[in-house]
Amino acid sequence: MLAFAVVLALGTALLSLPIATAERPATFMEALFTATSALCVTGHVIVDTATFWTPFGQVVIMVLIQIGGFGVMSLATLLGLLVARRLGLRTRLTAVSETHTVAVGDVRRVLIGVALITLVVEAVVAALLVGRFSLGYGEPFGRAVWLGVFHSVSSFNNAGFALFSDNLMSFVTDAWICLPICLAIILGGLGFPVIMELRRRFRFPRRWTLNTVTVIAGTLTLLVFGACALTALEWSNPRTLGPLDPAGRLLAGFTMSVMPRTAGFNTIDVGGMLPESWFVTDILMFIGGGPAGTAGGLKVTTFAVLLFIIVAELRGDTAVNMFGKRLPRSTHREALTVALLAVALVVSSTLAIMLMSPFEFDRVFFEVISAFATVGLSTGITADLPDAAQLILIALMFIGRIGPVLLGAALALTRQKRMYELPKERPIIG
Repeated sequence: MLAFAVVLALGTALLSLPIATAERPATFMEALFTATSALCVTGHVIVDTATFWTPFGQVVIMVLIQIGGFGVMSLATLLGLLVARRLGLRTRLTAVSETHTVAVGDVRRVLIGVALITLVVEAVVAALLVGRFSLGYGEPFGRAVWLGVFHSVSSFNNAGFALFSDNLMSFVTDAWICLPICLAIILGGLGFPVIMELRRRFRFPRRWTLNTVTVIAGTLTLLVFGACALTALEWSNPRTLGPLDPAGRLLAGFTMSVMPRTAGFNTIDVGGMLPESWFVTDILMFIGGGPAGTAGGLKVTTFAVLLFIIVAELRGDTAVNMFGKRLPRSTHREALTVALLAVALVVSSTLAIMLMSPFEFDRVFFEVISAFATVGLSTGITADLPDAAQLILIALMFIGRIGPVLLGAALALTRQKRMYELPKERPIIG
């Protein structure tokens, strides 16, 4: 928490400088909100990224996105590894908690692998975007390079910041822009452990770990569900997919099923979507992506564990089995704890913001889940919320980014073996 807070304070200070803004200096709330959104790879904005911030300010935002996506402690550990060429035990343990590494001895290999994956994916996506911006839209080469690099970093880290005032709505039917960005978002959302295992064992799915199988299956299921549901619901909506041709509607529907996986870009007007589509998006945002990656939310693995717990209970099974493996009881308790705490946080924050703002429930609920899951999608009310409500969103983004890591480490470290057991008694359930 201290490391994130220090980087956040530095980012806020840099964005508060006159050189960071185009017309007037940013207020403290504008600088703090933007720095938090960038560092927590959320994408929520209260000022226009394209026009309010100068190139210096946009570079600061991009650097914060990269640091937040890679991980503050992971970056510090990697720099220490490169400089000192050795890691102390405390540093290794800190990196283990942030990268979800299986063993302390794997830290060096994992960090180098994460860095290489990040650089390769961002470079490939940036090259594709540079070519499209330069050849397809006539952007000067230097401007095209900047647009490509910024959006590749923002997409792979699931941040959702864009250098266009309408985000990506101008490219709603451009597959050469949307699909590379979607690919980067999906890869970043899988999580680094999954990507590294796929590199080694892609042709041997039977040897994949339970985490990889769960993330891949959950990701494909949610992408198909989101694409079908959002495309069907918005097909005739004149404010979103209605004006597009059939091919454009299918592309936009798929893109908008990818974005709630904690990315935050939008190619259609989110404020013009139907309430039913908001609810589907709420579900996708709350579940989120894979663990130990750039995605936020409850995480696909946590949701899958809860689902299989319910299935096992309904079937009367004595153990919870998932994809041919038996889950330890500690995993049951951790999943339930994370899920119930997330629900409590979302509900209490929604109630608090509703009490201090005039907006209706569905819009406030959407903003709260988007902030907690570090998504960044908005129905258009973020900038109009009072400062107190924006501070709640800032806290949600901060907790949503580092909270799961801290909570997971805390649950593991506080596990203790008691020398006695209390008498057993069963209350009435249901």
